Amino acid sequence: MRRHFALFAVLALAVSAPAVLGAQDSAGAQNPKDVRHDRRDLRKDRRDVRHDTRDIHQDRRDVRQDRQDISQDAKDGDLKDARQDRRDLRQDRRDVRQDRRDRRHDVRDARQDRKDLKQDQKKDSTR
Repeated sequence: MRRHFALFAVLALAVSAPAVLGAQDSAGAQNPKDVRHDRRDLRKDRRDVRHDTRDIHQDRRDVRQDRQDISQDAKDGDLKDARQDRRDLRQDRRDVRQDRRDRRHDVRDARQDRKDLKQDQKKDSTR
């Protein structure tokens, strides 16, 4: 009985060993097409961050202009319009702050993705 069990264990090990080793090798290595897609996604993310930065700068210029408009309305005596513009200005400032936070997170994520991609390339080059 022990001999049959030992024979069966050796046979199972012999049959499964190439499959296990092949699975480990393919799990670590990336397909070149996947690497290309990862690089494309990274470029797209970085481009989106640049566009977001440009939009944030434009929004900040708009807020500055709105502040000047409120000041002018107050000087002209149009207090109702100035109050409404102040309310809108507060919301615009909140939006700009949120956009800046989101951009910071996007930059951090893109940096981490770039680091991961370089790490994957190092692993692939050593094989």
